[in-house]
Formats: sequence, C-alpha cells, structure tokens
Amino acid sequence: MYEHFFQCPHCWGEISMLLDTSVRHQKYIEDCEICCNPIELEVTFQDGELIGFSVNSIGQ
Repeated sequence: MYEHFFQCPHCWGEISMLLDTSVRHQKYIEDCEICCNPIELEVTFQDGELIGFSVNSIGQ
C-alpha cells in the first residue's frame, strides 16, 4: 500500500488515500473525507512506483 496526499477539488482540503500498488491502473470514485463530495481518481503504478495520479470533481 502507498499513502498519497493531495487536495480535494471541491473543498481544497488536504486529504490522503491508501493506494494499492499491486494494481497497475485504477479508476474509481471515493468521497472526500473532509467535505464528503465525490472525487474521481485515476492512478497508475509501474513496478510498484506511482507514475500517474489525477483527481477530478464529480457533480457540482
């Protein structure tokens, strides 16, 4: 597991998520732990190293 810190695109608060390094490409929706708004995450790992991370607001 890999802990990654980033800003929520809704409230701009800093949050962290644990990312699974064993899955090369992931795309899913999580709620912000601060404002509870949905966030779409797209994550890419190569050989256990984070090489791509994007976050987009959903709704609003």
